[in-house]
Parts: sequence; C-alpha cells; structure tokens
Amino acid sequence: MASKTNKTAAASLEDTLWEAANQLRSNMDAAEYKHVVLGLIFLKYVSDVFEKRHSQLKRLAADDSSDYFMPTDDAREQLLEDRDEYAGEGIFWIPEGNRWNDLRKAAKQTDVGGRIDAAMESIEKENPTLKGVLPKNFARRELTPQMLGGLIDLFSNENLAAEEHESLDVLGRVFEYMLSKFANAEGKLGGEFFTPRSVVKLMVDMLEPFNGRVYDPACGSGGMFVQADRFVKAHDGVRNDISVFGQEQNPTTWRLAKMNLALRGIEANLGPEWGDSFTNDQHPDLRADFVIANPPFNVKKWGADKLAGDVRWQHGNPPANNANFAWIQHMLHHLNPTGTMATVLANGSLSAQAGGEGEIRKNLVEKDLVECIVALPGQLFFTTQIPVCVWFLTKDKSGQTVKSERSQRSRKGEVLFIDARQVGSMVSRTNKELTDSDLERIAGTYHSWRGEPGENTYEDVPGFCASVSLEQIAEHGHVLTPGRYVGSEAVDEDEEPLDDKISRLTVEVREGFERRVQLQEQVMAALGSLATQDAS
Repeated sequence: MASKTNKTAAASLEDTLWEAANQLRSNMDAAEYKHVVLGLIFLKYVSDVFEKRHSQLKRLAADDSSDYFMPTDDAREQLLEDRDEYAGEGIFWIPEGNRWNDLRKAAKQTDVGGRIDAAMESIEKENPTLKGVLPKNFARRELTPQMLGGLIDLFSNENLAAEEHESLDVLGRVFEYMLSKFANAEGKLGGEFFTPRSVVKLMVDMLEPFNGRVYDPACGSGGMFVQADRFVKAHDGVRNDISVFGQEQNPTTWRLAKMNLALRGIEANLGPEWGDSFTNDQHPDLRADFVIANPPFNVKKWGADKLAGDVRWQHGNPPANNANFAWIQHMLHHLNPTGTMATVLANGSLSAQAGGEGEIRKNLVEKDLVECIVALPGQLFFTTQIPVCVWFLTKDKSGQTVKSERSQRSRKGEVLFIDARQVGSMVSRTNKELTDSDLERIAGTYHSWRGEPGENTYEDVPGFCASVSLEQIAEHGHVLTPGRYVGSEAVDEDEEPLDDKISRLTVEVREGFERRVQLQEQVMAALGSLATQDAS
C-alpha cells in the first residue's frame, strides 16, 4: 500500500512541476523550451549529487573513527577538493560558484541567463565527457529573467527536495516525465527523440537483457537504455551487468541522450559524436547480445546510393525509397551469433513487396531469423496514429542458454505471431497506452512459447496468438501480418464471429443504399406527378 502511495505522490509531483513549468513557457515553442527546462534539471541533478558527496566527505573527515579522518583543517579541505574522491563514485566535478545554490541565490538577477551559461561552460570544461553536450544559450533575449528565475525557484521547491532526500533518482524520473510531455506537445517531431514508455517496457520485458552488450542504433534520448537498466535492477542485478552502446544522428537529440543517461548514472558509449548509423557507423566492430530500437518509420532518403552491396545487406539490397529493411539488416549485422533483437516498424514492413522488400522478408524467414511478430494498436505514438508492429529476430533458436540467463526450448522452424491490436487504454483524446496487464500478457505469451522455466505451458489463443511453421508462412507468400495466422477470437454461441458480421453488415448496407435509391425515384416521380396536375 505504501509503495502505491509513494508512486501516486511522485506522479503528482512530476505533474505539478510540468504544469508550473508550462505556465512559465509563455509563447515559446515547445521544441525550444524543452532544452531550457531539461538543461536546468540536469544542472540541478549533477550539482545535488556533487553536494551530497561533498557533505559525506566533510562528515567523514571530521569523524576520528573513519578511514577518511583528517586531523587538520588544511587536510580536510584538501580531501574535499580531491577530484578522485568524486570521479571514483562516478560524480561530475562542479566548480564552486557554478553550483545550484549559487544560481538559486542569483535567480532574481537580470543576468541570471548569463550565469547559467557560465555554469554550463564551466562544468563542460571540468568534465571532458560532457564536452559539447550541455545547452549554453540561456542569455537569449526571449529567455527572460522572470522565466529562468521562475524555473530555478520551481526546481528548488521543498517537495522536490524532500523526494531527493529519499532518492536522487526522482530527478531522473522528472526528466523522463518532462521528455514525454514535450514529445506530446511537439506532436510528430516529438517522436524523433521519445518512444512511449509502455512500448519500451514491452520490448525490454520480452528481450530480458539480464547481462551483456545492449545496442540501439537510433537511440533518441536513450529511453531504451534507461528501461534496460531498470530491468536489470528489478531482477537483482547491478548496473555493470550490461554495457550500453548507441548512436543518434540528430545532434540535439544526441545531447539529450547524454544528459538523460548521465542523470541515471548509466555509462554509455554513444560514439564520439552524433552520426548516421548507415553511412557513419560509430560502432563498426560491435557484436551485441541485444539490439533494441525504434528507428524512424519508412525513411525515404537514407543513403542507399552510397551503400549498394554493403556487407550488411546479407539478405538483399534494401530499396532506396524505404529504410525499413536497411534498419533490420543493420541490426542483424551487429548481433552476435546467439543475440536477439527487437525493433519497432511500420506495419507495411510485414507485407510490402515493392523494391525487393518481399524478397528480403522471404530470405529472413527462410533463414529462420524471424522469431516473433507483435502487432500493436494504433495511437501509441506521438508521431503517428497508425498501428505499428515489433519484430523480434534471433540468430539462434536452438534453445541453448543465452544472455537472458533463462534456458529455452528449440524453436527452429517456428515463428510466434501475437495480435495485440485490441489491447491498450486511452490516456488522452489522441493517445493510447499499454497497461501493466497488457504487458504481462504479451511478454508472458512470448516467454511461454520459448519454453522458459517457470512459465505456463504455451497454447495458441484464437484471435491473439499462434505458433506457425515456416511452411505455413510460405503458403501465405511470406507475409507476416499476425491477423493472417491467429484467426478470429472465439465467441459465445449467441455471438456472431467478426468475419461473418462484417459480411452480413456489408450486404445490409448495400441493400439499404439500393432501397434509398428506389425511394428517391418514387419521391421524384410523385413530385413530377404533382407538377403535372398543377400545370393542367
């Protein structure tokens, strides 16, 4: 009961902070404002973590029973200024005069924007891993002292401070919450840096990255890595159980990812800079245990002309006007021999034939690389209202123990189809979210089908899931739409199957149209007769 109360309180705090920050936004575009808000949250986090360690060292230095005990003031001061004592704990060095409390004291000053820029520049200078990452344009005319001072006061409020006292992770949650809100506010553009949390959680829960190398070639703001880290900790693992590798082509989004992961204490190799995964692969030699991604849908201009015959295209050259199968093959290329991958794609990837897509899909199926296809409902994403799907592929279905640390049965020659288009709940007028029970049902079905220990015995469920042989898929022309294979949901005797209902209603509608035409003709004839009588 207490955990539920705490969760509600945290949600209320995050929502309260968002509402207050949004009021201070005035007429500024959400795409611009997010860097102001998120930059300040990051600054507060690194400063607060530094101050916490600083206070801890000060207390230990004065304790004669401590290994850190220092007998003189000079020795204690030297300890407090020893950078190794901070770096060893993964804590950024925050120079005096550039800490959150310094900015808080200057929140009402007219030059507060310049002071924030100076703090960002100083922190980058003192911490090479943050070079070029932090926003440094707070002195702009449109960022008024009232707006910036208001945000500093907002993020200094007592409720947030109390939450921080319990766990500094609250600022990570606030950062993530703000990311989702800005993505929603930006609409289509927001999807470039944010994947809805319920979709990310589904993919991670199905992949089960207990340990090993995790790679995302279109990492956005790093949400996949944050959820993978949560998964490890939820299963009694430690952060170092996974190594994180990512790439992002948008420089602004790359910076967001660096900040987001730093907030979580996640050490990630996102490459020395941003870059296109196709034409400027930052991790050419990486072979990951898990690949998880939500790449842009149906990208037309992706550099195909420069990459014809590339070593990654083992299953066919992707068409120049759609990058879907370029993404799949890029990810497969970066999988190790027993690795598993999951990627979100538009539903067209399941059935498209143009430009050789059908042939590539056929090759993937015949080489037994496709493990599971999940059809998701529409309205999950800020970028599009159309339904999407998740592809799961693996290079090894033999059933040997893999990095998920859970033994599996051999699934050679089989593919699991899950039709989850009818699940989810509306959380706003335009967006839907997968519930915890939805996630458990879908992920549980996958784990049962794989034969993992402790799971229920797998059974096909009409209208929801089906285990299908490669021969059956070939009979359907290697189209991978789950609806073709799972059939219709079982109905009670007094209910009508959906396909029959559609056929019946189609006939009834057509008959209705025909009757309407007949009635129109009768009415017109009657009016014509009246007109003739009047004329006579």
